[in-house]
Amino acid sequence: MNKTRVLLKKIVPELIELLEKRYNILRSLFYMQPVGRRTLANHLNTGERNVRKEVAFLKEQGLIETTPMGMSITPAGANLLENLKDFMHSIKGLSEFEEILSEALELKRIIIVPGDCDSNHLVLKEMGRVAANYLKTIIKKDSIIAVTGGTTVAEVANSFTPMHPKNKIMVVPARGGMGESVEIQASTIAAVLAKRIGGTYRLLHVPDNLAQHTLETVMNEPSIKEVINNIKKTNILVYGIGRADEMARRRRLDQGQMKLLDERGAVAEAFGYYFAAGGEVVYTTVSVGLRFEDLGNIQNIIGVAGGRQKARAIMAVAKHTKNSVLITDEGAAAEMIGLINA
Repeated sequence: MNKTRVLLKKIVPELIELLEKRYNILRSLFYMQPVGRRTLANHLNTGERNVRKEVAFLKEQGLIETTPMGMSITPAGANLLENLKDFMHSIKGLSEFEEILSEALELKRIIIVPGDCDSNHLVLKEMGRVAANYLKTIIKKDSIIAVTGGTTVAEVANSFTPMHPKNKIMVVPARGGMGESVEIQASTIAAVLAKRIGGTYRLLHVPDNLAQHTLETVMNEPSIKEVINNIKKTNILVYGIGRADEMARRRRLDQGQMKLLDERGAVAEAFGYYFAAGGEVVYTTVSVGLRFEDLGNIQNIIGVAGGRQKARAIMAVAKHTKNSVLITDEGAAAEMIGLINA
């Protein structure tokens, strides 16, 4: 355990609790502003009186301000929040979690953000921001970036701060799939991310679970073939991981398919593949785009998934994405370590 954290817990344990409380208030304000005290208290699952006390202190320090619209974080508060991130990461022992999981899952790198998105949806936004910042460091002028669909990857695109236009960067959907809300379809996410990067994008509006003969016909369409050729040249992949039961419902699998997934012990879904806890592929949906065997040709793979309930799913998929980067949260990390040590 981090030495500083051990010492603080021994002599001033209340200090860590207070620090986390004020950090969470600042982080919540950053994402929710402007917001009223009652809404903030409900979000933090605490009493309005406690929030009022901490808000008064933070306002006195010049970190937040109050307007008729509600409370907002000041530039000084935003700067402090950014500077606190590394300290919070250290004081919560997340560096040790990262080392343990990187070794156990054989991943190139793991980045853990504080919190659990299962209980706080703003943690999902934080994962998106961290993933977007990491993505920005590896983009080159001729990168082809593939993205999957889903709420988590959508947050990556939405969190990406605009860049100066870069020549020849292209963003493509990793696969077809039109069974989800438009906002979280891979094609929509590709378009949003491309605009923020200053690159171009291609769309792939093809539904999941097409009949084989229909799929073959679609893949021979010139416009579809062009997009698939670009997808095959991907050198950066950003993908999300889902629980098998949730993804089966979202993709509207029929009762027979759902029963088959249950019988085969499916716990995870990614790229249209369903995985058992040991990492075995137990079911595949028919779709156009990136195939599982293509992953070995992709230079940079970034998985983004969090929440304690997704721990088993993340571990199952990680068995096939070794030497990749995983951005997750404290809730999922703690659960994964518990599973490893069980």
